[in-house]
Amino acid sequence: MAKHALPKPVASLIGAIALTLFAANSWAASAEEVARLGAGLTPLGAVKAGNVDGTIPSWDGGITKPPANYKLGDHHPPPFADDKVKFTITKANMADHADKLSAGHQAMLKAYGSFNMKVYPSRRTAAVPQRIYDATKQNAATAQLTESGNGVTGTIHGIPFPLPESGLEVIWNHILRYRGDTAARYFSQAAPTRGGNYTLVRFYDEFNVQYSQEKMTEADLNNVVLQFKQKVLSPPRLAGGILLVHETLDQYKEPRKAWLYNPGQRRVRRAPNVAFDNPGTASDGMRTTDQYDMFTGSPERYNWELVGKKEIYVPYNSYDLHSDKLKYSDILTPLHINPEHLRYELHRVWVVEATLKEGMRHIYKRRTFYVDEDSWQILVVDQYDNRNQLWRISEGHVINYYEVPLLWTTLEVHTDLQAGRYLAMGLANEEREMYKFNFERKASDYAPAALRREGRR
Repeated sequence: MAKHALPKPVASLIGAIALTLFAANSWAASAEEVARLGAGLTPLGAVKAGNVDGTIPSWDGGITKPPANYKLGDHHPPPFADDKVKFTITKANMADHADKLSAGHQAMLKAYGSFNMKVYPSRRTAAVPQRIYDATKQNAATAQLTESGNGVTGTIHGIPFPLPESGLEVIWNHILRYRGDTAARYFSQAAPTRGGNYTLVRFYDEFNVQYSQEKMTEADLNNVVLQFKQKVLSPPRLAGGILLVHETLDQYKEPRKAWLYNPGQRRVRRAPNVAFDNPGTASDGMRTTDQYDMFTGSPERYNWELVGKKEIYVPYNSYDLHSDKLKYSDILTPLHINPEHLRYELHRVWVVEATLKEGMRHIYKRRTFYVDEDSWQILVVDQYDNRNQLWRISEGHVINYYEVPLLWTTLEVHTDLQAGRYLAMGLANEEREMYKFNFERKASDYAPAALRREGRR
């Protein structure tokens, strides 16, 4: 035996313990589990059957093609225009529905007598292209969290953990869910005062999602899953600023990289603070950077507990809110967005509880995430301050962009109960064109040098 070596039984025991601890953070499905995908489970891992009460239907493939009256670039006409409201939840009757309401929605109903939740028939519309389903099945047998938990390996194109065993796996499913190969949009955001006054800030966003692109391999990613570019278009005092982000697959090995173009200085600078709880762009302090897209960036500051599944009322199939028949003023009302244009449905969600790690800093001490089982899109988040008081409620109002297809938000709303204000991000009702998906881009289009050239045009 080599000098200082441990006896074999002790070494074997330590090795077994180490493997067990690592396996707790890094789990790949067995062949039997993988076989459930597309059988009793949907190809992305949701329960295919409806619920016992019949209030959640079975998944039949979702919406996979546009309706006959849709033209590319249109605002998406509602596929269920004839649906009627089943019932409305108000402050007066919320106790009757409390078991199917998030803590945040209960708090909103209690705080604002003008807020209500119109509940419609549940429609399981989520769908993605077949190649994403195929990739998800392959990933289920190979994907693992890295040892730190701040990255994933053995995955490409599809959902990494369709059969999750931990809260961290569920959050990585959201981060890596399908949003097209490329996507671009014009939109506005507003943060009304308590009295309802607001200034619109208009943006152009563009995504190059390398992770999803058909011929991409994990090695070819060079650890960058997507490149994101955001330009402020108005008002004039903010216009011209451009943000560039490279999001990484292993955030421990290489954290997110970001750059800002400052039009006043005409210079591009590294922006290491575009992360975690730093304020979001032009948000008037109403959201953090990691609240973009409901949650984005490194999960390293939190412990993530998988609570389980639950049936709750969530924003879903929000085609009315998306409609070009509405003006922004129809939506932006004091204290909260106008409930007349909101649609809630009963869906099964994964519940994940995030608690701040000891020694870490964030303005949210605790966050509860409600994640759609059909798409892995985060639909609702309850956020608590450092006194452990409920502070902000985030909602992702989603539709199926059926020309792709994929399910994604049409509007994100972050409501601050303590301030009596909210941020509405993604307003596009008055835009002439909707999201543009799957157009040609190269990684070099998202280099810092390209940012500099674009800013000077």
